[in-house]
Amino acid sequence: MPTPALPYALLFDMDGVLIDNTPEQARAFQLLFRDLGLTTNARRLLRHLNGMPASEILATVFTNPVPKKQLEEYAAQRELLYRVLYWNKRREVAGLTAFLQAARAAGCRIGLGTGSGEDTIGYILDHLGLRRYFDVVVGKDDVQHGKPHPDTYLTTARKLGIPPARCVVLEDAVLGEQAAYRAGMRCVAVGTSLKAADFQAPLAYIKDFTGFTPDNLLKLLEQHPTVPKPCKKRTKRAYMKL
Repeated sequence: MPTPALPYALLFDMDGVLIDNTPEQARAFQLLFRDLGLTTNARRLLRHLNGMPASEILATVFTNPVPKKQLEEYAAQRELLYRVLYWNKRREVAGLTAFLQAARAAGCRIGLGTGSGEDTIGYILDHLGLRRYFDVVVGKDDVQHGKPHPDTYLTTARKLGIPPARCVVLEDAVLGEQAAYRAGMRCVAVGTSLKAADFQAPLAYIKDFTGFTPDNLLKLLEQHPTVPKPCKKRTKRAYMKL
């Protein structure tokens, strides 16, 4: 694929995109809920709220407001549970490295925009040797508002020096897709945990990166030049008490 005069940027989410870890994330939440005496179904919860920082997800499951400090402590407990559960399962989604290498060769800028903190980012990127492919890494501590607010992806694009209209977000979550549209970007849905029908209007729906190339993506961008408008109903539904 020829390098465009002004490069495109690929903005990756981490959980569910670089790695297929949603089952372990859900299990960690479920174990925490058990300890807290909550009956919330973690899989159903993450189906709607995946992409948000863990403390914000946890804030939705309590009937009465919980202090931010306490939510952060619960989030830290959940993180420990998740790391124990996922320790020996850390592996990239099929075809990821080949896609990243091809994107680099095509002249794309590459960024990571996640709701995770730096320790969790390192737990994945450094263990799998993926950090070298990313020009910019943006986590929860780099933005004021998490997804579905556009902060994460706008900050990533700004640090990359690429305008939003030339950015493509790769997301596995409904709220992440909405964050992309709110940022004025297009989106590719990675279906590690959701079906194609769960997303609003992605350029493509892929199960993993096998056979998917930057050339495929460029053709899709040319065919779909307009960024979809965010769907308020989807975001509102995601925030409903579950």
